[in-house]
Amino acid sequence: MSASPTRQYLERLVAFPSVTLTPNVALIEWVQGLFQAHGIDSTLVHSDDGTRANLFASVGPAEVPGVLLSAHTDVVPVEGQAWTLPPFACTERGGRLYGRGTCDMKGFVACAVTAMLAAADKPLQRPLQLALSYDEEIGCVGVRRLLDLLEVAPVKPMVCVVGEPTSMQIATGHKGKAALRAACHGVEGHSSLAPQALNALHLACDFIGDVRQMQARLARDGARDDAYDVPYTTLHVGKLEGGKALNIVPHLATLDFEIRHLACDDPLQLLDELQEGAARLVAEQRERFPMAKIEVTQVNAYPGLDTHPTSAAVRMIEALLAPDTRKLKVAFGTEGGLFAGRLGVPVMVCGPGSIEQAHKPDEYVELSQLELCDAFLAKLVHSLTV
Repeated sequence: MSASPTRQYLERLVAFPSVTLTPNVALIEWVQGLFQAHGIDSTLVHSDDGTRANLFASVGPAEVPGVLLSAHTDVVPVEGQAWTLPPFACTERGGRLYGRGTCDMKGFVACAVTAMLAAADKPLQRPLQLALSYDEEIGCVGVRRLLDLLEVAPVKPMVCVVGEPTSMQIATGHKGKAALRAACHGVEGHSSLAPQALNALHLACDFIGDVRQMQARLARDGARDDAYDVPYTTLHVGKLEGGKALNIVPHLATLDFEIRHLACDDPLQLLDELQEGAARLVAEQRERFPMAKIEVTQVNAYPGLDTHPTSAAVRMIEALLAPDTRKLKVAFGTEGGLFAGRLGVPVMVCGPGSIEQAHKPDEYVELSQLELCDAFLAKLVHSLTV
């Protein structure tokens, strides 16, 4: 028996090594070529250097709102991971397809391509649209350029489905994220005279102490949403750099940290509190070390998603899925909050595979999950014909 179209498309998609911040244009132009062969119009929105691109395609009448499917084409690196199978090829074993991106999230891209090509032959009363983006894995970077285009379009979608892996359950929410960097400036000196210098690493550790205190307070007294595995806003320091040699008191240390926040928590307010704490830490040192300072900058941010679970849009998508489909909220972020905020449309996250398999060596998606997604999108296409 020949492989399904979705499987064939997925095998081709995985063969493109579209790691974040590396070119994805070959992949995007391959998808665009498939669409052109079926009479589907599409638009590309490139990065500044032209090596990466978003794609927006639409099938059906343009003058009425329809359904937008959204997915990213970039994948995380494989270097340093203990792969036992070729990462940029699909390998079938035990009802699973292994390969980088099979789960996150080229499996959904393949299903969406199948649905778009099927829709091209149907008498659609509302359009089916597809948005493919780049550099999502570093904070939904590329899709913002595409949103600049969609934001001024005369007709907005009536609903958006982001196909991140949820085991084909409906996720109506996720936390927002702010990625931040603190540069701590001290005064360099010889380690034998360490008290006469200001150790920037020590200053950074004091700032980290403030971050940890804020985390403890939010965990104890902050807002809660028990739909999440971690029901409160979290802060996390992921990287700390500083120092040249053991016998030199470092004058500079930088740390990268993040805030993953509930919809009801304002990350800017939390950042203001941390800035105030940084100012106090510096003030304690300024008399002896006028050069002391802590500079906090935002590297990237995206909003959370909080779609009402009983809204008409959710009920519409729920009706096309299995009767036992659950509604939940997910720990990871997506471009969904950007689509909801900038286009004013209800957004859900629903796609094949489990996030537990994403970003790991020997990443895989179950063939049964792809079949469920294909069935869902086939029903969605049919619903747009009536």
